[in-house]
Amino acid sequence: MDIFRTKSVEQSIRDTESPDHQLRKRLTAVDLTVFGIGVIVGTGIFVLTGQVAKEVAGPAVAISFVVAGVVCGLAALCYAEFASTIPVAGSAYTFAFATLGEFTAWVIGWDLLLELALAAAVVAVGWSGYVASLLASLGLALPEYIAGDDPVVNVPAMLIVLVLTVVLVAGIKVSSRVNLVLVIVKVTVVLLVILAGLFFVKAANYTPFIPEAQATERVEGVQAPLIQLIFGTTPVAFGVIGVFSAAAIVFFAFIGFDIVATAAEETIEPQRDVPRGILASLGICTVLYVAVSLVVVGMQHYSELSTAAPLSDAFIAVGQPWLATIISLGAVAGLTTVVLVLLLGQTRVLFAMCRDGLLPRGLATVSPAFGTPARLTILIGAVTMALAGFVPFGELAELVNIGTLFAFVVVSAGVIVLRRTRPDLPRAFRVPLVPVLPILSVLACLYLMLNLPAETWLRFVIWMIVGVVLYFAYGYWHSRAATPWQKRG
Repeated sequence: MDIFRTKSVEQSIRDTESPDHQLRKRLTAVDLTVFGIGVIVGTGIFVLTGQVAKEVAGPAVAISFVVAGVVCGLAALCYAEFASTIPVAGSAYTFAFATLGEFTAWVIGWDLLLELALAAAVVAVGWSGYVASLLASLGLALPEYIAGDDPVVNVPAMLIVLVLTVVLVAGIKVSSRVNLVLVIVKVTVVLLVILAGLFFVKAANYTPFIPEAQATERVEGVQAPLIQLIFGTTPVAFGVIGVFSAAAIVFFAFIGFDIVATAAEETIEPQRDVPRGILASLGICTVLYVAVSLVVVGMQHYSELSTAAPLSDAFIAVGQPWLATIISLGAVAGLTTVVLVLLLGQTRVLFAMCRDGLLPRGLATVSPAFGTPARLTILIGAVTMALAGFVPFGELAELVNIGTLFAFVVVSAGVIVLRRTRPDLPRAFRVPLVPVLPILSVLACLYLMLNLPAETWLRFVIWMIVGVVLYFAYGYWHSRAATPWQKRG
């Protein structure tokens, strides 16, 4: 069985010209940068900052953001080279198919589906929490059973997914315009947090900057980082180990720049604009994250930070509730764009897999009226609504992280492979110092993966096993890369 058959770069590009499966080219470098900022600036700033500072890293959460940003930067260089060489929907899935073969592509595609579906649902739940908090501050409290800490059905989360699904069906340019407006709102709020928060920073709150390592319930047993279990060290939070454990968690905050690559097929000048969009959005967001985290832990001692709404609650703690209301509005706008772009990325990955026949090809039909994969978008919207309505935030963010890091490993390795197998391909952007930087990217991503809890690894392995079974039951036999005798239909 030739499970490592590859799909040539030329064939991948020809597939984008099929009338029934052709996406419209509408995006520019500015659109892509805004998409990147739209999905990156969200959960990390508005939710994870307080949670990770309080439970894992202390004030040194700023260093954790830098570590995660550097790891993402290495992977971003690899994504930029691939996206400029193979400007086709699918991102890491498409890149893997061209370099490491169909089975690897399937695994990474299956992995991305998990990452993006859970991420969109998790962020929608976070959005619901901020909306409920905002409405309560205005005297319009929602019932606990539809929007509380443990609702029976999270109705606001389901509604936002429904609205954004309609926006995505309407067209990529409509989506980019909605995203632009909301990004302007939330970046303005983030800058307000930084500038206003500086007036309430107390130097004493930064001491100790890296709290002394200590055992906590959160990191005992299967909840301990895998690397601690492998080497038999005592599970701890805080300290230097806590800083790197926190980096593996706040990594969730950077998920998004890779989604820019999924829109390459819909970009007017992908060879030039996709690398610009990836690197610009990542750079801008890293600076914002570090600045906000330093301000928040300076305003309020890390042990007193809120884990649900750390930014707004920090301003309430210093007697500025009016700023808390503005921050809640910014959080609502911010998390809206995150859900929007995650849904966009998921539809494009699944679109590429269906177009290749690894999943039912009929789902990849593009709507003549809207120029979008409407069927897939509606299907994904429905599944995400169900997840958002019934799945709690919990540790799902960590499961998203391991999926993303795995994709980064594959893409980074793929750059080295494609340089050796197809040195003749025109590359508008080239990763410097190959193979050194891609190897560093692989090692850095693997290290962060090892810092995730063991139970996250168990869930990830189970999902991968399900995917492998599905590939051999359907994908292998229906793939367009298969020879006629291998196909069943």
